[in-house]
Amino acid sequence: MDSAQRADRDGPAYGRLHAMAGTAGYGEAAEALVAQYESVTFDEVHREVLHLFPSEPSSVLDIGAGSGRDAAALAARGHRVVAVEPTTEMRTLGRSLHADQDIEWIDDALPGLPRLSARQPRFGLILLTAVWMHLDEQQRSAAMAHLAGLLEPGGRVILSLRHGPVPEGRRMFPVTARETVALARRSGLHVVHHARREDPHGRPGVAWTCLGLRLCAGGGTCPEAG
Repeated sequence: MDSAQRADRDGPAYGRLHAMAGTAGYGEAAEALVAQYESVTFDEVHREVLHLFPSEPSSVLDIGAGSGRDAAALAARGHRVVAVEPTTEMRTLGRSLHADQDIEWIDDALPGLPRLSARQPRFGLILLTAVWMHLDEQQRSAAMAHLAGLLEPGGRVILSLRHGPVPEGRRMFPVTARETVALARRSGLHVVHHARREDPHGRPGVAWTCLGLRLCAGGGTCPEAG
């Protein structure tokens, strides 16, 4: 953690963030957000990591599924998709909008995903688009371990890290690729893709880091890249 992040963490604004829910601001703005999410395609959002998605039908978990844009695109490609979305309004709109696709919608949330984890499922791919920054430091550590436990052998996690100003009324924390990669290695995941890109919606000051992670052979802590 650099000095700027430490100052943010120790300041009063950081304390207020902890008092907010990670879903703060999404229910009230659900209709506008769904329109925003659906204004860009799955291929546009994930252009850097399309090669990491399974080419054969697989079990896919979309965490923070939002409008269902990605879940629907993956279901249309023949994957068995579970969409986790904790905001009732978003989940309702997403289910209605993509009712033509076979998607299982679940009301659940990180870091523990208690409803989903109780079923002890395993997935070939876990997708987290614009989710990670809603978790604080302790939640991110716990969540990474839970993600690794939900993967099939050789399974992958694709996640995006948001950088930039926080919209008013939302709970977001500073996230870095360095920290995320370190958490991944401790949970038995290694990096297979790391890239930075501009915001697909063109918002000033907003950029993204795209990471692809793969479950290490035999589990355990992954070796440091050298």
